[in-house]
Amino acid sequence: MTFDAMFNAQLQVLKDEGNYRYFKELERKCGKFPRAADHTEDGSTRDVTVWCSNDYLGMGQHPKVVEAMCEAVRRTGTGAGGTRNISGTNHDHLLLEAELADLHGKEAALLFTSGYVSNWAALSTLGSRLPDCVILSDAGNHASMIEGIRHSKARKVIWKHNDVADLEAKLAALPSNVPKIVAFESVYSMDGDICPMREIVEVAEKYGAMTYLDEVHAVGLYGARGGGVSEQEGLADRITLIEGTLGKAYGVVGGYITGSAALCDFIRSFASGFIFTTALPPAVAAAARTSIRHLKESETERQQQRRQVARLRALLDREGIPHMANESHIVPVMIKDPVKTRMLADYLMDEWGIYVQPINYPTVPKGTERLRFTPSPLHSDADIDHLVSALSHLWRQCALAHAVA
Repeated sequence: MTFDAMFNAQLQVLKDEGNYRYFKELERKCGKFPRAADHTEDGSTRDVTVWCSNDYLGMGQHPKVVEAMCEAVRRTGTGAGGTRNISGTNHDHLLLEAELADLHGKEAALLFTSGYVSNWAALSTLGSRLPDCVILSDAGNHASMIEGIRHSKARKVIWKHNDVADLEAKLAALPSNVPKIVAFESVYSMDGDICPMREIVEVAEKYGAMTYLDEVHAVGLYGARGGGVSEQEGLADRITLIEGTLGKAYGVVGGYITGSAALCDFIRSFASGFIFTTALPPAVAAAARTSIRHLKESETERQQQRRQVARLRALLDREGIPHMANESHIVPVMIKDPVKTRMLADYLMDEWGIYVQPINYPTVPKGTERLRFTPSPLHSDADIDHLVSALSHLWRQCALAHAVA
């Protein structure tokens, strides 16, 4: 058997299970978010409305952010020129790190090329270099956190998702003298649930554990200045390390950590995922800084997004379309079958001009397949009406179960 035959055999299993991922060829239209051009197989294009973007506030096309990137390209060129320690540290990087440290009320920040890399690099470095370290990981943590913990080779203890009593039981069972890290997220991206942060922090403090918080689906969206759930709850100063992304609500790309000066210097000095990676282009850093500064001062985008999220949920309830209840901006519509989820996504795209990516295993457990909608402040009331009308029609057409009132 050839290698390609081996590859194709496993790909066919994914297709047979309904878990193969098909990517649409989209072209975002600057200034027209959430509209995009769908490039079809016959070479033509048509307008569609994007309903699953992680550019939660449309900041990736905000005029101030676009101009900041263009200005920086004209000023500095396109690339960074190397890794941060070999000619790659630029003035724009340091300005952005200072902006991020201020956002979370920390002494320092450190940039990475993505949120995945910042989690992987930080957790793997902490776990491998703190002697006898034990990392207590929420069962719902993102793949990047799981990979970082695995790569660290530190002892891993998994606690039940958002279950503070289970976390405390597992902390109590550990020797008091070993370094302990409690790793968790604020907003979980697939279910949209928000952690009981205060209780987690208090239990971690009780047992002398470091707290490692992933705020990637919350920064820009929660808190008076967009500092995330930790800012909203007044807990940022009690959390050891806050990790975030520039690629979601801030509309650019990149990841970061914030914490004490010593912590950030420690990760900077030992993390291979930082040391050996070409730095973010200065233009990306300049655009991200502009986006962060805007959302520190503006509530308009957050308030309008919350209005549209509430409106979508209310209309789904009216039509009896089942969606997972949560307190966040993420609206998971539950299908619970991979083939039907794929079919519904195709119908929405082909017949209604609505783009939403099906969420299947392994992103979510089997039997919990869904369509994940992320209303933005730039989705109009008419967009929401159109979406709910399409879903209601397909629910009847496909004889799907309605929510119980």
